[in-house]
Amino acid sequence: MSSLSTFSIFNSLEASNGGGASRISIPDPETIKKRLLRKAVYPTPKIIHTLRKKEMLKYIRKSKRVVDKTLDKPLSESDKQIMEEEAQFQTISREYKMVTKEYKSKESYKDGVLMVGQPWERLERNGFRELSSVSKEYGGKKLKSEHLKELSEILVKRNSEDSNWLLDDDIEQGDGNVMETEANKGFPIKRSVGDPEKISYLVDRLIATDLSIRDWKFGRLMKLSGLHFTEGHLLKIVEGLGVRGNWRIALSVVEWVYNNNDYKHQKSRFVYTKLLSVLGKARRPNEALQVFNLMREDCHLYPDMPAYRSIAVTLGQSGYVKELTNIIECMRHKPLKKIKNMRRKNWDPSLEPDVVVYNAVLNACVPSQQWKAVSWVLQQMRKGSLKPDGATYGLAMEVMLKSGKYDLVHDLFGRMRRNGAAPKAITYKVLVKAFWEEGKVNEAVKVVRDMELRGVVGSVSVYYELACCLCNSGRWQEAMLEIEKMKKLTLTKPLEVAFTGMILSCLDGGHVDDCISIFKQMKNHCAPNIGTINAMLKVYRHSDMFLKAKELFEDTKRRGLVNDANSNGGRSYLALDVYTYSSMLEASASAHQWEYFEYVYKEMHLCGFQLDQNKHAWLLVQASIAGKWHLLEHAFDTILEAGEIPHPSLFTEMVCQTSVQHNYERAVTLVNSMAHAPFQVSENQWTDLFRRNSERISEGVLQKLLDTLQCSEVVQEATVSNFSKSLISLCESSASKDSTGLIGPSDGASDKSPIVHRDEHSINVQDGSPDLYENPKMGITSNSLFDSAPGIQDCDDNVSIEVTLDLLTSDSNKLDKSGPPSASEILGTWKERRNKEGIFLPFNLQPK
Repeated sequence: MSSLSTFSIFNSLEASNGGGASRISIPDPETIKKRLLRKAVYPTPKIIHTLRKKEMLKYIRKSKRVVDKTLDKPLSESDKQIMEEEAQFQTISREYKMVTKEYKSKESYKDGVLMVGQPWERLERNGFRELSSVSKEYGGKKLKSEHLKELSEILVKRNSEDSNWLLDDDIEQGDGNVMETEANKGFPIKRSVGDPEKISYLVDRLIATDLSIRDWKFGRLMKLSGLHFTEGHLLKIVEGLGVRGNWRIALSVVEWVYNNNDYKHQKSRFVYTKLLSVLGKARRPNEALQVFNLMREDCHLYPDMPAYRSIAVTLGQSGYVKELTNIIECMRHKPLKKIKNMRRKNWDPSLEPDVVVYNAVLNACVPSQQWKAVSWVLQQMRKGSLKPDGATYGLAMEVMLKSGKYDLVHDLFGRMRRNGAAPKAITYKVLVKAFWEEGKVNEAVKVVRDMELRGVVGSVSVYYELACCLCNSGRWQEAMLEIEKMKKLTLTKPLEVAFTGMILSCLDGGHVDDCISIFKQMKNHCAPNIGTINAMLKVYRHSDMFLKAKELFEDTKRRGLVNDANSNGGRSYLALDVYTYSSMLEASASAHQWEYFEYVYKEMHLCGFQLDQNKHAWLLVQASIAGKWHLLEHAFDTILEAGEIPHPSLFTEMVCQTSVQHNYERAVTLVNSMAHAPFQVSENQWTDLFRRNSERISEGVLQKLLDTLQCSEVVQEATVSNFSKSLISLCESSASKDSTGLIGPSDGASDKSPIVHRDEHSINVQDGSPDLYENPKMGITSNSLFDSAPGIQDCDDNVSIEVTLDLLTSDSNKLDKSGPPSASEILGTWKERRNKEGIFLPFNLQPK
């Protein structure tokens, strides 16, 4: 019985009967934790371990007393089985100890061979333990201290280059230092290092792991850094994280430190001010406001003037005018309620705003165009005896410029000169922009020349605005002189950006030829980037120069592939982006080149780009009308797979296409699905849609669609009911016209889809181009598409393509004498002449 442990006996007693042992409970850590929380004690792991140990001892004492009372009772079968298993375990343990003792006494063990681990452990674990506990280099006694001193003296005398023999058998290290090696392995720093190295290590590890404050590894990493988080250390950590752009981690570090019991009474106003600066540089105004409000709740952290300036600049850059005015009121008044650590009754933290705060207010008024706030700001500055500086007048002029108050811009510039404030380069930029919008190009040039005579060093932005102004007025040769001046200054952006802006300015002014000239001259100064390519594609699209756009697109794609091959996996300088593909799709749609449209769309999809349906839904609709309805269906399915809701125009065009294809059940399903979308289609919109597509959707199609709708289960929503009402009204109006004899009865042929497929003797009407065969002189047989068309007149065999094109473009040239007609105008004119006179093309004629 002595070999039987107390716990095994009690387990058997608890399983066998419900005596005194069943009333003794084994201590549970969760129970102890709940008990401490009820007593308002935070359960740390050390406290829980100590209390559990005490509870365990109490449990053992009670167990022994119960065992003594139950020794005289006969043992059950389960008790006997437990005793036998315990005796067998003790026997095996004794045998293992004897074998190990005998093995250690052998000579092989003294030579360095060691049996480690337990028989039931894995071999890998035993191998690691052997590597960590056995030294094959030395198996004798301990080293003597005097020998180590002699070795250190030898190493000091030897040169570092001659001591490389010490590392011959060691692992080769890279060029990185010990800090980098330890950081890559994820181990904490174990050697003695200074605080700067610890701070650098901690910042690197926090950025590499990207942990949040809720992650337990975050607190562990902070503790293992070995830093005492003083005010100076925190300032360096927050600054380091801010420079690397990790404002979220900086916020978590400050929150974790000051929530710790060891540091919660050491909060620093300067650390929170530095955090405000980091959030301001990251353009996070909402988070900065939360930190600022937290500072106002504690007397020790209450904002001072640097904190007010930081939050004001942050809010000003984001356009938060209302919040800025609230902060100014907070500066001027004491806290309305008692705050933390407020021990002095006459404590007054009120301050008056300075020039920086008022400039932030003006900066916030620029996007919202609140030009009336300028007079309020200048009035407040006069009351506070503050003198406006050049930045104040420059921001005030920019507010007036955004609001369209050009006369006030010039008044503020004159007041700035009278008050003796030195104009800055940004002031002249605003003046140039104002003269440009007023159409006074010569005055803009004169202002810049006056700036140069006064010795003011112009910035790149001033010359850029003047160059764009000149390009917009058709004076691109003079604008190239400003480019030469820009090249002499320090460029904040690449020179390609300036050329792209100039090209777009010429396009806005309607000078397409100047855009092409600037693009050619650009190659003498710098290589075009993808932004410039996109701008030129836009130029070619607006000027109906599809072939030029196609040539530029293909050339850019070829150069991009070459650059990809030479960049060793990096991003190409001319890699096509989503804007390039979108511009080319627009150019193809404007020129009605639907085959190339399909080619570009497929390539765009293969490259992983997707059309912005809010901007380019009309492209898919036009392609569907032109016969490429499968592109619309693909885009529709892609949008649904992405979890987005398709544009309403895509829904309505899908309904039209399914109706044209006589798939009325799917059309009803689409209308049902539109009922769950966050938009509604009115009855008038449905009616206008069917009337615009009357050439594709006949009265018979509408009637069958209405019959299918009435036989189906539909959702009782506004869009579906409006769809039904529109169909009923259109069908009733058609029936009334039939009864009065205005139109003939519709037969089954009228319900056929206007989509005409290519066959051996027909053309594709939707593509607007004939099929090209090996024999171009082959005529159209008697079953041609145009044989039954009304209004076809007899024509001579000698009619040429030039005569037909002259006939098509005769009316289009009358519309705009300034230039050639666009593809859309030619197509529209052709449709009108076809409906009136029955125009036909020469390749539709039959040979005599």
